[in-house]
Amino acid sequence: MIEFDLTLVLILALVALMAGFFDAIAGGGGLITLPVLFIAGIEPLAAIATNKVQAASATVSATCAFARKGMIDWRRGSPMAVMSFIGGALGALSITYVPKSFLQACVPPLLILIAIYFAFSPKPNEQTRKAKLSSSLFCVTVAPIIGFYDGIFGPGVGSFFMLACVVLLGQQLIQAVCTSKLLNAACNLGALSVFLLSGAIIWPLALAMAIAAFLGAQLGARCAVRFGSRLIKPLLVSVCIIMAFKLLLDTGNPLGEWLDQFF
Repeated sequence: MIEFDLTLVLILALVALMAGFFDAIAGGGGLITLPVLFIAGIEPLAAIATNKVQAASATVSATCAFARKGMIDWRRGSPMAVMSFIGGALGALSITYVPKSFLQACVPPLLILIAIYFAFSPKPNEQTRKAKLSSSLFCVTVAPIIGFYDGIFGPGVGSFFMLACVVLLGQQLIQAVCTSKLLNAACNLGALSVFLLSGAIIWPLALAMAIAAFLGAQLGARCAVRFGSRLIKPLLVSVCIIMAFKLLLDTGNPLGEWLDQFF
């Protein structure tokens, strides 16, 4: 049993504060918090479950901040959020059955492609995008699939939702940020509902990190609203690239091992 002194709790809370800020704008908060929990000596399931509390707090906080500005389309977004919640719960239930090596190999190239897309795409106000999927079809396909991924693994889910909203729903970037936070919050809560029953959450750390993440996400959401795509695009591209290389460098990533052998 690890003893959690005040210094460790404060350090983890500060990390969660920064993660909440970045997550509200571009996603990737788990890239910051989860490794720190592992470094603190917490076993993997407890770290993932504890991290999901602060992740849910950050995404709910960002969603509330955008909602107060009237930027959430509840009529279209609520059914998607329900399906995302179900996907997150099913993913958390399936965490021991789906091989993570497959996800570890697939996710880094996808994140790099997302970074390339947003780096070279025109500014949102320079083109009119046409939706490629109806809201109903997006609701029953994309939302639960990405939600499932969040429940079972998670890195990059905010970026995946954001890209899906831009490319498939034809949303402008700031609108896609708002929708992605709603859907991300829903799948986080779905996965968290499963982890609550598992008893794996370390509550002293989880609550301290959740409060800090909530505050960080409030600040991040305000910055996103104020600065728009000038802030979102570079942060999103940077976060995607960092996440991709972080996952490639993780021990046991099959794609990373293959690249080491090839080069």
